[in-house]
Amino acid sequence: MNNQFICLFLFLPFMIVSSQNIAYPSLYDEGSSGSSELIPPRREVYGNGKIFDITHRITPGTPSGVSDDGVGDEYLQLLESMKNGSDYNFSFIKLAAHAGTHVDAPGHMYQNYYEAGFDIDTLDLEVLNGPALLVDVPRDKNITAEVMKSLNIPKGVKRVLFRTLNTDRQLMWKKAFDTSYVGFMKDGAQWLKDNTDIQLVGIDYLSVAAYDDLIPSHLVLLENREIILVEGLKLEDIEAGIYNVHCLPLRLLGAEGSPIRCILIK
Repeated sequence: MNNQFICLFLFLPFMIVSSQNIAYPSLYDEGSSGSSELIPPRREVYGNGKIFDITHRITPGTPSGVSDDGVGDEYLQLLESMKNGSDYNFSFIKLAAHAGTHVDAPGHMYQNYYEAGFDIDTLDLEVLNGPALLVDVPRDKNITAEVMKSLNIPKGVKRVLFRTLNTDRQLMWKKAFDTSYVGFMKDGAQWLKDNTDIQLVGIDYLSVAAYDDLIPSHLVLLENREIILVEGLKLEDIEAGIYNVHCLPLRLLGAEGSPIRCILIK
């Protein structure tokens, strides 16, 4: 047995344990009594500030846009329970397609696109993944053409995440739908479409479109099926600037909306 093999044999168990600790942080917390308690790890930032989870965790209080009570306690039901004698736990999910952090397909606002099958499964993953610019929108107004001009977004930028007063007000943490949220007015949506190369628009509430222009702004942005809308992003405590964004929706055939997991990587 050569020396290299002996060294590998001696250190392999340590290497395996170390790699497991990286993937799965310790689930145990040593209490004052010395006993160990299982503590599930829940994080917003990974890799010492390299990866940011910009997806809101789904809870009963997650806003859905269709109820003042959020998605409700019954969004996740345990159909088979080990506690009640089953061999396994098995849950059923009942969730509005536009609740929490989600993405819109063109069929959300266009019946002809809906009938033709332009659903979530047709969205371009190349658009949903790549370099993105996180910008701060002036806090005293909706996103108008004037505001879009003032942001000075360079040509060639394809993905922009708009952080607004919605983040400051923590609207995504409130169960009831708040119609005073900040979003795109029709002229702002038209300016973006006519004067930028943006293909992915992300925003920090349930709708990219301001309530007063809810339908018109959506229609402008979704008309040519060239812009993807990601809504309900969690953008707290992240510096504005360039990141890589990665967003993956569920492959829901026939659906005009879907929950989506989004992260930013420095």
